[in-house]
Amino acid sequence: MSDSAFPLLVPFIKSASGKSLWLTDENLLDTNLQPNDSVICITNRLDLHEHLHKQGWKTFFSDYDLSIIEDNSLERVIYRVSKEKLVTHHLINEAYRCLKAGGELIIAGDKNEGIKTYFTKAKKLLGMGENSKVDRDTWLAQLTKINDTSEQQLDDKEYHQLRTSCVDDNFEYQSKPGVFGWDKIDKGSAYLIENLDSFLMTLPEPPKNALDLGCGYGYLSLNLAHLDIPITATDNNAAAIRACERNFDRYPINGKVIPASCAQGINEKFDLIVCNPPFHTGFSTNGDLTDRFLKATHDHLNHRGIACFVTNLHIPVERKAKKYFHQAECIASNGNFKLVRLTHSY
Repeated sequence: MSDSAFPLLVPFIKSASGKSLWLTDENLLDTNLQPNDSVICITNRLDLHEHLHKQGWKTFFSDYDLSIIEDNSLERVIYRVSKEKLVTHHLINEAYRCLKAGGELIIAGDKNEGIKTYFTKAKKLLGMGENSKVDRDTWLAQLTKINDTSEQQLDDKEYHQLRTSCVDDNFEYQSKPGVFGWDKIDKGSAYLIENLDSFLMTLPEPPKNALDLGCGYGYLSLNLAHLDIPITATDNNAAAIRACERNFDRYPINGKVIPASCAQGINEKFDLIVCNPPFHTGFSTNGDLTDRFLKATHDHLNHRGIACFVTNLHIPVERKAKKYFHQAECIASNGNFKLVRLTHSY
């Protein structure tokens, strides 16, 4: 399923002639646009940052930190609204700050993502705008900043602030908007930890190190700490890296947090790999994403190590894993999630 909203923004990216900003989100990895020297890109996804950099775009990787952009300095901001409301609120607020008087905010999205509501709120903030319904579900909005001061800032729940988002018997987890599932303990991850001993009992000896592949704010890593082994946590989302680093520092955890796309660039191999892989790329389901996580696990798992995956029941992990592993076995399921053990041998 392809995204129908982003193509509406392409003409505005290509035609930008004054100082402009393209806020790039996670749905754009198949994008291939000729770089526009008038446009800079900011993204919170390392894989997208690297993809655009290779194409020649001037791009920055951060947790949507727009402090590098001066107030009232941009002619145009182009943005395909994000899946998370608070991220979208934050970026519309920042667009207002960065745009000069008469500058344009161009946004697109689908009806079920709240694009009409975002347009209404952004129009109150900037002062002027019009939208067009491209089809039944997809909308494009063009807004112009005419308000010099506005009290209509969108509520982003202090987007940049790390805060205690959830608690269990062992830890208080620091997180923030922009991290997937930032304000809850993921039920799949909790299920994996509840059954961790079932995975470990099959190892010929206790693991000497561990990799948390796609770590988020670090729930799995923190709950491996009792093993008293070095833990490497990695993610390609800038907000997740910030949150996981904070949680490692607070307790502290014996390990390190590394920004990377599916552990790319990490050369170490591991006795234990834990993973709750995403199965969506941006705004559509992507079966290739499971393969990427399986391939990364294959490349980073020691010969006699074990990988512990938790996924939704409908993800065909066992079938996809056959080309990478000697054994791929579902060891438990609870009606919502399944736990899959991956090994090279034994």
